[in-house]
Amino acid sequence: MFMRCPNCSSKDIGKIGSQQFYCWNCFVELSVTGNELTVHQVESDGSLSSLNDLFTEEERKLEW
Repeated sequence: MFMRCPNCSSKDIGKIGSQQFYCWNCFVELSVTGNELTVHQVESDGSLSSLNDLFTEEERKLEW
């Protein structure tokens, strides 16, 4: 699978769960739902804040 971070365009993506990934360049968490990514910022307390509103559907679409 070819995946780029929609936030920074990095290919330095690590797998942290079944359908969860982490960008080691800009430190956002990515989750795969169908053929689309959901993007979250990891807060200092470990909670997640959605960043989906910053990206279009096209930018969050997976390239297989």
